[in-house]
Order: sequence, then structure tokens, then C-alpha cells
Amino acid sequence: MTKYILKIYRGIPEKQYWEEFELTLRPFLNINSALLEIQKNPVNHKGQRVAPVAWENGCLEEVCGSCSMLVNSRPRQACTALVQEILDETKKNVIILAPLSKFPLVRDLVVDRTSMFESLKRVRAWIDADDALDRGFGPKISPQEQEVRYLLSTCMTCGCCSESCPQVSDRSDFIGPAPISQARLFNAHPVGALQEETRVRPLLEKGGIASCGNAQNCAKVCPKKIPLTESIAVMGRKATKQALKDLISLPDVK
Repeated sequence: MTKYILKIYRGIPEKQYWEEFELTLRPFLNINSALLEIQKNPVNHKGQRVAPVAWENGCLEEVCGSCSMLVNSRPRQACTALVQEILDETKKNVIILAPLSKFPLVRDLVVDRTSMFESLKRVRAWIDADDALDRGFGPKISPQEQEVRYLLSTCMTCGCCSESCPQVSDRSDFIGPAPISQARLFNAHPVGALQEETRVRPLLEKGGIASCGNAQNCAKVCPKKIPLTESIAVMGRKATKQALKDLISLPDVK
């Protein structure tokens, strides 16, 4: 049977170390399944019995975003990272796993992505409930707009875009690409459009859209292929208009 090695950067903050596990290659095995194998029998490459590797997983179908990690230095979802494909691509029998580096480490491959959810709060990434359903159907939306909005709605707050962004760091207040794209999504909603200003104004504040360095890494690594750079451009235009409006408009003039 073909063997391969998972080399994992694990541990707790300030006490991280590399540990290797030798596993048997099976058809259609993904990284999540490989980690489950280690969990069942946590014996490292040296034959030592160790604590099972901690990581997050949920849906196992690239919907929840919880299993984000660095696979050979690239941020991606472990559930769709097929071991055989990675080995074929690298021509090596070693796969390197590490936790995302832009979020506080909890343990092993688990990180705390609270900052992303706080950023979503800043841009009010939700639609306020009202009695609209009691009044029947809302306005019709063209298929073209539906297609764009559906793609934007597939964001799972996985953190891959923030991980790849050079502007996101512990020395920066940049909220990251995902919240900006979600502001675009909820402003496109007929009800959400009524609160557009409350979503755009936070993007004018410190850490907002002006902090984007246009590296465009986010769109390259997004598991759902969301056009993040397009969303940043769209919201950049809206932010400019809002800034001018706030500068010259009167409170009672729309």
C-alpha cells in the first residue's frame, strides 16, 4: 500500500512544533478524512502515541467554511483538498498542514475567526426583519442580478481571503475582502437598500476600503470563486459617492 506523510504545524500559542504522521493512501481521500484517521490512531511517524490533532470541520462539502487551513502554504478548505491530487501536483509524498496565520491560534489547526464576524457586524451584513412577507411578494429581480447576488451569497466566512491578503495583519485594522463583498450583497436587496448608507459609511472609516492594497490575492484563493475584487471596486465607487454626499448635502436633502 502506498504511504504518504502529513506534516502538521501544531501546538498552542508560543509552543508550536512540527509533527509528522504516516498514513495509507486510499482513493478519494481528503484532508479531513486523513485527520480523522489520525484521530482514531494518533501515533506519529516516530511511533509515539500523541494527542489527536485538533481541527474544525462541519459540513464536509465546502459550505460551512470551518475547516480552513493552510495546505502546502495555500489557504483552502480541507474537505475539498484531495490527497491524491495534491501528491500528484507536488510530486512528493509529504503534505504540509498549518493553521491560518492571520487569526489568533487556539490549538493545532484551530483558529479564532471572531474578527471576521465582528467586521460583518460593522457593515450590518443582514436584512432587518419586517412585515414585508405579509404584504405579498417583493419586486421582481432580473435573472442577471439573481446570478450575481447568488454568487455573493455563497460566502461562508472561511477566512481564506483574509489569510491571503497582505493588508490583513495584527498591525492593520483592515476589515478584509469578505465583509466588503457582503455589504455589496445586502445593499442589493430591496429592503437592504434602504439602509445602504449604514453599510457604506463604515467602509469610509479606519480599516475600511481605503486600506485595500489591490493585491487581488483574495479572488484567487476564494473557494467559492466570488468576484471579491469586483465587489471592492463596486463598494469603492459607492464609498466615494457617500463621502461626497456627506460633505455637501444637507440633513433634509436626499
